[in-house]
Amino acid sequence: MEIKADFPDKLQCLFQPKRYKILYGGRGGAKSWGVARALLILGAKSPIRVLCARELQNSIRDSVIKLLGDQVRLLGLEEFYEVQASAIKGKNGTEFGFEGLRHNVTRIKSWEGADYCWIEEAQTVSKSSWATLIPTVRKEKSEIWATFNPDLETDETYTRFVLNTPPDADCVKIGWQDNPWFPEVLAKERDYLKTTDPDAYLNIWEGFCRQALEGAIYAKQIRQAQEENRVTKVHYDASKPVNTFWDLGWADNTSIWFAQSIGSEFRVIDFYQNNQQPVQHYLTILQNKGYVYGTDYLPHDAVAKSMVGRSVEEILRSMGRTVSILPKAGISEGIEAARTIFNRCWFDEGRCQDGLQALRHYRYDVDPDTGLFSKKPLHDIHSHAADAFRYLAIAIQEDSKPFKMAVGQDFGGSWMGR
Repeated sequence: MEIKADFPDKLQCLFQPKRYKILYGGRGGAKSWGVARALLILGAKSPIRVLCARELQNSIRDSVIKLLGDQVRLLGLEEFYEVQASAIKGKNGTEFGFEGLRHNVTRIKSWEGADYCWIEEAQTVSKSSWATLIPTVRKEKSEIWATFNPDLETDETYTRFVLNTPPDADCVKIGWQDNPWFPEVLAKERDYLKTTDPDAYLNIWEGFCRQALEGAIYAKQIRQAQEENRVTKVHYDASKPVNTFWDLGWADNTSIWFAQSIGSEFRVIDFYQNNQQPVQHYLTILQNKGYVYGTDYLPHDAVAKSMVGRSVEEILRSMGRTVSILPKAGISEGIEAARTIFNRCWFDEGRCQDGLQALRHYRYDVDPDTGLFSKKPLHDIHSHAADAFRYLAIAIQEDSKPFKMAVGQDFGGSWMGR
């Protein structure tokens, strides 16, 4: 089948075999447009399986299926491809499927025979998601393609592929300058932003990393931790108990921080989160990590009965764990507590990677009426890890009040020393 299609020069790499093809840069470079077009052409020439993925996909509307469908029409391939509600199939057996990466291990592993995997908006992909995906896409000569606009230099995808480009990879920065079909309407938007907000312009249109997210709640604290080398390799001390700090969710994430107290330091040695899993799943994770545990600190809503008739608190206590229910506190109060204890925290840069990424991206929401940052944090995929970290700080704060009583637990004594 002969198909005529144009591509920017920098996207010719899509037709040369490489294990990784990483396309990053600012808006208007036709990255996603080019990848969709290239995969459809490859699929029309020979039967292939293509997994189109992103970090979170709550519904098929979050996927690139519409973009691919549009390119099917632009390439004149309507007779060859059938664009279904949740898949695209070619007459020769080519198949496009769409999945979210985060905590979707079973469905992702069913794609081990994929020829190509395309990750869109790859700047949000976590370390744990990459750890699942890369060994799954293991068919001989299979390829992993990623398209993204950079956000922070410390984000896992940027660090993994741009700062530390692996062998057998094409890592290409592409922007509006490389797109011969860059439209005039976008040129006007670009020029306007350049004059009104030069910093935002450099990130959005030129593809440079942000120095810090606008409205980032812990920007100062994390920058200081990095400057003081407190984001590093932190060893587990088996002579000290590990306490855990939970934020509970079902459709949203349940997030857990693991920390020890060593002298005046709080050593945050691990982090885990998942969703749509029963409490027993998290207990298994804790057991498998092999730590000697002290107290599990839970938010106030852990006392509520679930559909199975027992609360999270009751389930953990029935398993012989020591549980403490934290008092209900305002979000602003918790954020200030977290900022106060941040300079005493050391984070393991490997095991806490996903949690740290969430803290870096935790930011205030924007008031739609004024366009200014509000006092309320934005609720998104980063919120739950940040909430669990607030509970860590509140637990420390409560420990400084030796006569303070919380529901079901006396806070007297050292919170980390038990």
